[in-house]
Amino acid sequence: MKNIIKLLGIFLIAFTLLGAECSNGAATASAQSSPATQSSPAADSGANLQLLLTEPVSTIFVQDTDGTDDGVKNLIQLMQSHGINFYRLITSDDVVILKINCQWAERGGTNTDLIRSVIKAIVEHPNGFTGEVIVADNGQGQFGSERRGGSLSWANANSADRKQSVMDVVRIFQRNGYRVSGVLWDDFTGVTVQEFSAGDTKNGFVVEDTVHSTGLEISYPKFVTEFGTHVSFKQGIWEAAAQAYASEKLKVINMPVLKSHGGFQVTAAVKNYMGTPSDRLTNRRAHNSVGNGGMGTQMAHTRMPVLNILDMIWIGVDRGPSSSYATAKEINKIAASIDPVALDYWASKYILMPEAAKLPGGRAPSMNPDGTEPGTFGRWLRLSMQELHKAGIWVTMDEAEITVVGMQN
Repeated sequence: MKNIIKLLGIFLIAFTLLGAECSNGAATASAQSSPATQSSPAADSGANLQLLLTEPVSTIFVQDTDGTDDGVKNLIQLMQSHGINFYRLITSDDVVILKINCQWAERGGTNTDLIRSVIKAIVEHPNGFTGEVIVADNGQGQFGSERRGGSLSWANANSADRKQSVMDVVRIFQRNGYRVSGVLWDDFTGVTVQEFSAGDTKNGFVVEDTVHSTGLEISYPKFVTEFGTHVSFKQGIWEAAAQAYASEKLKVINMPVLKSHGGFQVTAAVKNYMGTPSDRLTNRRAHNSVGNGGMGTQMAHTRMPVLNILDMIWIGVDRGPSSSYATAKEINKIAASIDPVALDYWASKYILMPEAAKLPGGRAPSMNPDGTEPGTFGRWLRLSMQELHKAGIWVTMDEAEITVVGMQN
């Protein structure tokens, strides 16, 4: 079965690449061939084309950084040296959602220095950047450091300068004339809307009427940015003049922070997608589905990230999903992969678990990605992988199929 899924993924990649070559002509030919091509979940005719790797299937790139230096630039160069061109994943006129973690203050949210460095890399696109960057998350309007959901303006942020919030970073780029915005999906996570194509222009969440086998009822944000861009997380960019969606112009970079989780053992790339549905509008089906692989369902049936950048500058070894200044462990690394499952497998096993094992009574055994019994991270990560496989998206938990580049120690 595994080989069939892999062959299907390669067939879809080759088919899409052929179509891209035919449509792009000389421009495609001049760009050289790249391992990053596109495929789409067969089960969702409305879903966007997804970026996958051909050879090797799952590569993880690791880079030392504290977020304030050239770490992201070096990461992009490392990827390039191994055939992954960041500036083909992100083109010069794309609308890019940086899906961060903002439900928790201090070290529980994505490092704002890292966010700043990634935005800088995008807007300094070698072909010029005429698109838009949107920094977003949905803390569900519940739980979190103040028990009322997420914030893009925490006064006690995860950064070298602890007062540098996400919105502080956004305003830096706005002052320099870039189309960069921050959108807190909490603000409308309780609002049910229809798609732009149905004539509904309100901000809110589209809720589909099918409950999947994982228990997830698909929902996703649909909103208008302060620059007037109409965004559907699933369908893409709504172009009113053409009365059509440009799915290929919307890209997602998934940027979680690596930390423990009291209920689901590990928060990383897959769990971070809990910030894309509305838990409130679906009677908590989203959160309850995580242990059954529901975030794999969410990825497969909405929009896959073109890249996952895992913040491991400060990791939350215990007491997660919150992570305080006092309890977080400084690692000063980031890791990136197109495969979110492989990234989570590696990071939990080789970064988070060893640190958790040092703590008396630590939860390292439950964080084990090789675990198969209920209550282990490995069980629900594997179920998430299977959901992606069902949609024809190749991801892996097999270490023989994972290549790690750049890890020095």
